[in-house]
Amino acid sequence: MSVGVLLLTHSGVGPGLLGAARGVMGPLPLRTAAIEAGFGEGHEQVLMRASAAVRELEQGDGVLVLTDLYGATPSNVAAKLANLGCRMRRVAGVNLPMLLRIMNYAEQPLDELVNTATAGARNGVIVDHA
Repeated sequence: MSVGVLLLTHSGVGPGLLGAARGVMGPLPLRTAAIEAGFGEGHEQVLMRASAAVRELEQGDGVLVLTDLYGATPSNVAAKLANLGCRMRRVAGVNLPMLLRIMNYAEQPLDELVNTATAGARNGVIVDHA
């Protein structure tokens, strides 16, 4: 078994990141899904789709939910997913380096994968002074 990964983002972000990750890595080693919160879409509609995705991704090792912007609809919906009773962790600020790092450490348990995700995101931001 392994951790499932749900990208819960604004329209276009999650599927775009998954597509880019697949382009770099080929098939991804973790079960993944992307749910988009449409602009103007109600929380309840997004929550229903996200809940179904979490249930599908959960195989006993938990689900890592990645959102794009803390405090926005996708992140707020992700916070409500904790009520499903599944082992779940939420990380906001998803970017491609974070997603690739997660996939490169697919064997890690959920709590460790959270630390790997945040390190991947931070280390992927470089200021070029040249």
